Amino acid sequence: MPSFHTKTIEQILDPVAQQVSVLVVLHEASEDGSAMPDLSGQISAVNAAVQNLVKVGRDTTNSSKDAVLKQDMPPALVKVEAASNGLLEASVMLRDDPYSMPGRKTLIDGARGILGGTAQLLLVFDQAEVRKILRRCQGVLDYICVAEVMGDLVTFVKNLTPGMTGMANMVSARAKELTFQVHRELLEKHLDSVKNTVPLLVSAIKITVTTISQGGQGLAEAKENRNYVIRKMSYDIREIMRVLQLTTYDEDDWAMDDLTVLKKAQDNITNQMARATEWLTDPNAAPGGIGESALRQILADAKKVADRVNEPYAGRIKQAVEDLTELTDKLADLRANGQGNTPEALQLSHAINAKLNALQKLVDDAVQDAVKNGTGKPANTPTGKMDQAQAWLANPSVNDKGVGRKAIEGLVAEGRRVAQNLSGPEKRELEQLCNDVDSLYKQLDALIRKGQGNSPEAQAIRQQLAKKLQQLQQRIEKALANQVVDSFMDPTGPLAQLDRAAKAPADAPNRQQTYESKAHIFLKHSKQMTDTAHAVAEAGSCPDKKIVGERNATANEVAEMTPQVVNAGKILLMLPENAAATENFDILSGQYRSKVEILTGLVDEATDPLEFIKASEESIKKDSEGVANAIRQKNPQNIIVGGGNIATKANRIVTVANKEADNSEDPEFVNNVQDATRQLGKSTTDTVVAAKAISMNPADGTAQNNWFKSNGQLMILVLTILASMEEAVPLFKVPIKGKIRY
Repeated sequence: MPSFHTKTIEQILDPVAQQVSVLVVLHEASEDGSAMPDLSGQISAVNAAVQNLVKVGRDTTNSSKDAVLKQDMPPALVKVEAASNGLLEASVMLRDDPYSMPGRKTLIDGARGILGGTAQLLLVFDQAEVRKILRRCQGVLDYICVAEVMGDLVTFVKNLTPGMTGMANMVSARAKELTFQVHRELLEKHLDSVKNTVPLLVSAIKITVTTISQGGQGLAEAKENRNYVIRKMSYDIREIMRVLQLTTYDEDDWAMDDLTVLKKAQDNITNQMARATEWLTDPNAAPGGIGESALRQILADAKKVADRVNEPYAGRIKQAVEDLTELTDKLADLRANGQGNTPEALQLSHAINAKLNALQKLVDDAVQDAVKNGTGKPANTPTGKMDQAQAWLANPSVNDKGVGRKAIEGLVAEGRRVAQNLSGPEKRELEQLCNDVDSLYKQLDALIRKGQGNSPEAQAIRQQLAKKLQQLQQRIEKALANQVVDSFMDPTGPLAQLDRAAKAPADAPNRQQTYESKAHIFLKHSKQMTDTAHAVAEAGSCPDKKIVGERNATANEVAEMTPQVVNAGKILLMLPENAAATENFDILSGQYRSKVEILTGLVDEATDPLEFIKASEESIKKDSEGVANAIRQKNPQNIIVGGGNIATKANRIVTVANKEADNSEDPEFVNNVQDATRQLGKSTTDTVVAAKAISMNPADGTAQNNWFKSNGQLMILVLTILASMEEAVPLFKVPIKGKIRY
């Protein structure tokens, strides 16, 4: 039995399916020529259940005000009744003649008709329930847009509360009813986001009203805050509405191989054709029902096919989908305006039906071609591309539809994208490696095109290229780890500085200049974090589309929220004694902090912990050399900055290492890491204390000695953790390389 998207539908259909299965089994058992047993008892039970279901369906239709339900329910009821009557007819035929072949065929057709008709009936009712929730969501969506002109905060909140509460209750109940976990999680995620945004919306409206009442100072920033919050809440509500209307789960397509996705989409199109055709051929069918939904789903599945098949099929399918979408939109508009029986609408429905059948034929041909000749698409992840590239290099004479070539081109493009966020020698090294791979690839490709793909020269190039590709992958991983170390060294530090600048006393000197300076640092740091998060999501090796999507989505949220935090700080700077301004800034900065913490965790999960700790160790070593130079030069400012950087990086190592220990089942590894991180935490504190003491008195020899000692111990502990991560020998056998010489 196919999977259904709600628990209620499954619970109702499961016993029906079991009864139908019994009839099918009995039919198959008698195909050897034996007589069919008397099924009148089982069929009478099925018929009684169907009649009860039909009665409930008719009562629901008569009492409902839903026009689409009134349109879609009667055909479903007729289908179920006809199938039930067929069963009764088959029962009579088989009782009179247990060997009757027409009776057996009528039996199977009736049994399957009951299952399909019952499923359609339940889907009609279920979609009517969904439309109730959609109407409530739309009501809330329409009302929050009124916030742009709302001047009375009390009235706004009073009117918003019951609608928001009702929507939340309905969506929460629906989420619990769904059988697909990903749909439940999406509803819960966006509903939680809406709930968390409500205080921000109220605060944004309050500060807008406040700035107007106080002469308009900060009004532009307040309006930007308010409009941002409205956009954010509107997006979440629209996503809730989108997910509510999903009845199938295809979120795992990204992780599937192309042929599996293609066959799945092809089957979906075949299964939806009958409902789509029924809708097209019925001029009185209302828009928005299961027929139109089936047609829209066919177009969505056809687009998936187009994204994965070869030319010329891909282009033809995409064009057909575009044409059908435009025509379907026109037909739906005509029927919504009561013009479904006009010559224009009838001609349109006939044209769509013909084009839809042509599209199905085109999809079938494209899938058949893909099965025969392959899809020629590179993998989604760098690891997958590397496998494809190495497979092609091992045997370039095999026709892989260009997959190996495309994989190499994709890896080079990925390397160049990562290099854009680098600087100095690291940037030049990665770019040179990309150029080397590209040059070798082009040399090999040229030899193959000349028919010299197996020549000694080509074989030598293949070996070089294989090594260079491995180096490229390693450099990309290392570069990403270095980016994570630099970008996420102190994720919320610049926010804390912005907070202090925004809340500086009104008589503090240079308040405006200080705030602008801290805002610039905050904006730059936030962009660095989000750029790095996107790079990790795109160039990382994670094969899970959901996780990759979550990283990108969270990075986008942080990027969108960043300028609003700055705006809220500006308002507070202009209105330092205003409670509404303080509340608005605190709510926004608090939500920003929470999102950044989530983003940090997602990026850490995507980064190789060993590479991260190696990169952190190298970075701490450079900072330590900088502090040592500052001590010799008696530069307090550089001592404090460098000491702070060392501490934040050491703390990040502690966090990452402890996560690895929490996920490990090796007691020795866990004990070693936890012991080292505890000691590292103490050494970090000692290093910071010593750095502060030197900054206060750069000539204090005792403080200098304390710093060198504590920092040396800190470096040893970092290497201890690194050794444990590499599953190396105990520390006393590990040579400590690159030790600072003071």
